[in-house]
Amino acid sequence: MSKEMLLPPLASHVLQHGLGGASLRPLAKAAGTSDRMLIYHFGNKEALVRELLSYVAGVYANALEMALAAQHGEGRPQSRQQCFARILAQGRQPGMQSFMVLWWEIVAGSARGLPGYAEAAEAMITDQLAWLEGQMPEDDPDPAGGARYLLTLLEGTLMLGVVGHARTAREGLLASDLAGDPSDD
Repeated sequence: MSKEMLLPPLASHVLQHGLGGASLRPLAKAAGTSDRMLIYHFGNKEALVRELLSYVAGVYANALEMALAAQHGEGRPQSRQQCFARILAQGRQPGMQSFMVLWWEIVAGSARGLPGYAEAAEAMITDQLAWLEGQMPEDDPDPAGGARYLLTLLEGTLMLGVVGHARTAREGLLASDLAGDPSDD
């Protein structure tokens, strides 16, 4: 079994069970292989985590892109506000929640200094910023700056919602004129 064939079942396992305390044996079992074969293909657990999380980030970006395209067939957003509203609405969908939970686990692992987490988080943010930049309105004067701005707002808004402060996020967004319709929650 190739590395490329191992990544989908590993991703499915991690999205369902998280990374916390994941050892090679449960991961190998989920992929239908042995822990030795995982080491053979990835080199070590840190490299496995890094590649697995990069793969999961790609799956997330593809899912988000497909959902946005299906829901908004009219093409790219016309404003940063519209871009933000579309992505936030998708990020709140039940099917995206396992990605969000895993992301916050990665953030926590990075903050704790767990091996491989900071590198994985950095790579995921870099990829997310590149994707967001491509979502900016065609006439945006600073797509890179806009992507950074929206990523900051999206991360904070989604996190506040999960910890019971959706109203705090909504009121903050209203103050920044990015909330759109405040009754969306």
